[in-house]
Amino acid sequence: VKKVGERVEQDETLLEISTDKVDTEIPAPASGVVAEILFPEGETVPVGKVIARIAVGTAGEVPPSTPRGEPAPVEAQPVSAPSPAPAQEVAPTPVAVVQPSVSPVSAPGNGDGQRQPATRIPRTVGGRFFSPLVRAIAEAEGITPEELERIPGTGLEGRVTKHDLLRYLEQRRARPVPPAMPTPAVPEPAVQPEPTVRVTEPVAAPAPVAAGPEVEVIPMDHVRQLIAEHMVRSKQTSPHVTAVDEADVTNLVRIREKYKEEFERREGIRLTYLPFFVRAAVEALKQYPLLNASVEGKNILVHKRINIGIATVLPNGNLIVPVIKNADALSITGLARAIADLAQRARTKKLLPDEVQGGTFSVTNFGSFGTLLGTPIINQPQVAILGIGLIQKRPVVREIEGSDVILVRHMVYLSLSFDHRIIDGMLAGQFLQAVRQSLEAMTEETLLL
Repeated sequence: VKKVGERVEQDETLLEISTDKVDTEIPAPASGVVAEILFPEGETVPVGKVIARIAVGTAGEVPPSTPRGEPAPVEAQPVSAPSPAPAQEVAPTPVAVVQPSVSPVSAPGNGDGQRQPATRIPRTVGGRFFSPLVRAIAEAEGITPEELERIPGTGLEGRVTKHDLLRYLEQRRARPVPPAMPTPAVPEPAVQPEPTVRVTEPVAAPAPVAAGPEVEVIPMDHVRQLIAEHMVRSKQTSPHVTAVDEADVTNLVRIREKYKEEFERREGIRLTYLPFFVRAAVEALKQYPLLNASVEGKNILVHKRINIGIATVLPNGNLIVPVIKNADALSITGLARAIADLAQRARTKKLLPDEVQGGTFSVTNFGSFGTLLGTPIINQPQVAILGIGLIQKRPVVREIEGSDVILVRHMVYLSLSFDHRIIDGMLAGQFLQAVRQSLEAMTEETLLL
């Protein structure tokens, strides 16, 4: 954001970093003149490394740059790469490998007490991106790229974090090593005639499209690349099935219309429909906790805490999913505050890395863009996501005193995409029914609780 020689005030945005979890702005720790920028744009910087210096002496005077590794002048204020939240690694757009900042966890040997030789881990394996820190630990522990790809991640977009990798290494170390089995004698195979192989011409890959008067080539930014990788990997990981129900939210619409102005005056934020839907999802998760889970290998991890990810669109069109921690402990008002706060800070790049990880279930409100119905993609490593459509008036048939009548009601479609590896259609239907019943049963007291 700032260049060498430019004036910067304390707490003014100095630079932006892009991590595995979130893009964020770094404020200047002091007022002065940018004296030196030690790393070029796009380079990976280890956590705690000095990345810039600010001259806090005479305004307008910039001391000459010092080579990397030499001590900074007394009047220069160093700016360091921010420390991540616990069990996270922070790395801007990856370029270089960073040595692990933790003591490696010993993995089981190969039978003779020797560790397997290190295998270089590429930046992406099977469409999944791995940070320099994770790759360095994996290489030090002799983990192959194929093995690393199978480790479930809890970071943003399902990224494998340092904590995920260390936990996997602990589990691998705890597993008993099976005894070596004697190799049975292999009989000589019978001589078979050579099969006839039909050789076909390989299909040529399509030529890359060049920019021209009829085509505009737009390179994906860092976040869009992460989203693309995650969407593909999620569909490849989880067999997606989507169940749909609809709810009559006429009473909910009436409650919101009655109290929205008073709520905004009291709380300073708009009362939207989203907190009510999140509350309904939380109540349903309490009844059906298997949807508040993740899959790790052949195990199902049912989470005791209910942390709801809220899909949020950024000004540039990208998507981020900040997480409301312990959503089951919040009222409608508390949920409204949390949603407004996370959304505002997401759009201004003020989120902390810890606020975009740890989700156990996600909610996406595509109805806010006028969409009636959608089939959302699961946010890995979760096993389900609830989609909310547009609330609109529709004619519905109701039975009143034994007669069918047509009424105009406010209706909304609810869609639940779920991982069919552990969730079946009956359970998904029961969950949606619980969400619907909770929405239809809401009263004014619900808002006041």
